[in-house]
Amino acid sequence: MTNTGASDARDRDMAGRARNARPRDGLGRPLPYGAEGVPRQPEGVVRAPQETVAEAQALLAEGRPFHAHEVFEDAWKSGPQDERPLWRGLAQLAVGLTHAARGNALGGARLLRRGAGAVEEWETDRGEDRPYGLDLPGLTRWARELADRVEHSSTPADARAEAPRLGP
Repeated sequence: MTNTGASDARDRDMAGRARNARPRDGLGRPLPYGAEGVPRQPEGVVRAPQETVAEAQALLAEGRPFHAHEVFEDAWKSGPQDERPLWRGLAQLAVGLTHAARGNALGGARLLRRGAGAVEEWETDRGEDRPYGLDLPGLTRWARELADRVEHSSTPADARAEAPRLGP
């Protein structure tokens, strides 16, 4: 990461694109410069679908749904066109859990429902409910149940305890 100077104080990556270099906590929230954060997920990594699922599951189990969302986002951006809605829906589920864990109940519930709808639509269109070992009906059910719970609770979701199992 570089900073281009006083005229443009934004952090930039090596290609010159704006990218915040502040450390992040386990839910992806920016911390002050110099604070110790958790390692960030590298961006733009092309993985096999099974690798994507395994890495995202490990991150979810660690209570790091923001980071799991980044893994799904890589699959969404690099995968075959006909699978992009699936990976985008899974990314929305992970970021919905992120928002719910941050205490943003309304935003979390909306994203969980949007992701559930996208996953369900992909499943219906393709007639495939277990691609790459994913349990799409179970994920859809989990997301809608969590959305209902967080909407009616004043307590943020526990990202680790509420993390879904992606497959059986």
